[in-house]
Amino acid sequence: MASMLTEEQFRCIICQDIFHNPVSIPCGHNYCLRCIKHYWKTSNKTDCPLCREVFPRCPDLRVNVGFKDITEQFKRSLKKKAENKPVAAKRTLAPKKAFSIDDILCDMCCEDKAPAEKTCHVCRISYCSAHLTPHHTDPVLKGHRLTDAAAYAAAHLCRSHNQQLTMFCRRDQMAVCVKCTEKDHKHHDVVTVDVESGKIKTQIKKNQAEVKHLIKARMKNAEEIRSSMQMTKLNKKQELEMSVAVHKAVIDELERNQALLIDEIEQKHEDGEKRGEELLLEINHELNELQSRSNELQELDNTEDALHRVQGFSSLRTLPPSRDWAEVKLLPNPYIGTIRGSMTKLVRICQNLEKELTAEEISKTSQYAVDVTLDPVTAAAWLVLSPDGKKVADKTDWDLGVARESINRKGAITVRPDMGYWAICRRKGSSLSACAGPSVTLQLQEIPQKVGVFLDYDEGLVSFYDTDAKTHIYTYTGCHFTEPVYPYLNPCLLNNGRNTAPLVICAVSA
Repeated sequence: MASMLTEEQFRCIICQDIFHNPVSIPCGHNYCLRCIKHYWKTSNKTDCPLCREVFPRCPDLRVNVGFKDITEQFKRSLKKKAENKPVAAKRTLAPKKAFSIDDILCDMCCEDKAPAEKTCHVCRISYCSAHLTPHHTDPVLKGHRLTDAAAYAAAHLCRSHNQQLTMFCRRDQMAVCVKCTEKDHKHHDVVTVDVESGKIKTQIKKNQAEVKHLIKARMKNAEEIRSSMQMTKLNKKQELEMSVAVHKAVIDELERNQALLIDEIEQKHEDGEKRGEELLLEINHELNELQSRSNELQELDNTEDALHRVQGFSSLRTLPPSRDWAEVKLLPNPYIGTIRGSMTKLVRICQNLEKELTAEEISKTSQYAVDVTLDPVTAAAWLVLSPDGKKVADKTDWDLGVARESINRKGAITVRPDMGYWAICRRKGSSLSACAGPSVTLQLQEIPQKVGVFLDYDEGLVSFYDTDAKTHIYTYTGCHFTEPVYPYLNPCLLNNGRNTAPLVICAVSA
């Protein structure tokens, strides 16, 4: 085992001796139980002397029995190895013992050096309790930072050479002593700790300036968010009030329309009944006359007086006047078209209301307008851009919308949401379509000349508006954006002398 394991693996970095009653702390490093307890007792925080991890509370320390057994076995193997050495062989030195808690001596004592109690970070000298007095009384020395001597030694002395860590290796990014620069770090970029500290201090100032700038920016961001939250609260109130007002207007119109529809149906029913009664009266009158004529003819037929029959028939020869009842019809359902007419009126009212709401939407979205300039780098080779980057020459068929940053810009492309496009298009002068995959033909009263595109990235909405007519064209909902989105414009190719007009980016007017 001794041949496979090195002494460094069993050395406590605090006392620099082989572990005695080793314990493992939460970060995974090992120390002597007595060393780490004393270190924490004299330190102002509970941390690891090696990796500097700070623990929220003092860990419950227990001797690692398994590691202790291995350590003891390693000690015995070293002892046995030393005993088995031939007498004639060169005597090997016992493992060099570095400092322990009791071995750190006062640098001020001349002869019998007393154990050091504290080490001054400014003076870089270890003091016993007697020589430490000036640091407790002198106004200047009282400002010096004092640390437990053992803890200072563990942090400021080289583990290999027990010398002050006065140098810094920039290649390995670690503090070293002078002897280290002569061996393991020879020919490395090495400077004094003070020089590196000065460099880091400059970087710290730069970082502090950046952090202060970021703090100021984040405070501004926070204020903007708070302002937006307040505005959202106000807008919520306004939207709720408008929602209630709109729905109330629709409900009122529905009720008014329903009342008018009921009145119209009732009136038609009354008119129908009145007309039917008038026709019945007329028919009854004709029936009475016809019945009377029938009786007269029957009486004339039954008479024995021939002269009376001849003379009487002359006045009865012509039938009583009568209407052509074959042309008279009383419709059983006079209400055909009544409900549809009422609903048409209601639809027209809703359309007018929707137009008003759309106009207000356009007015609100205009505050988010951005100035768009086309990028020649991402433009297709056949496009001609105007000098101001606002116009694409040669156009009538067109696509307009937004697209993901990562879309395919070469070769044939398919414009639909799953390919990263949210757009509307026009082909061969026909009506507009939403490129929804499959496409949706848009039933518009007229082809828009100016189209506004509104993108709500967070809500996943892309809306299109006719900004002249102030009407809504189409909205993509449920869009899932995971990367930057940019305007997408396609003026399409020239088509037998057609499609030559430019596609122009207009400024948004409030």
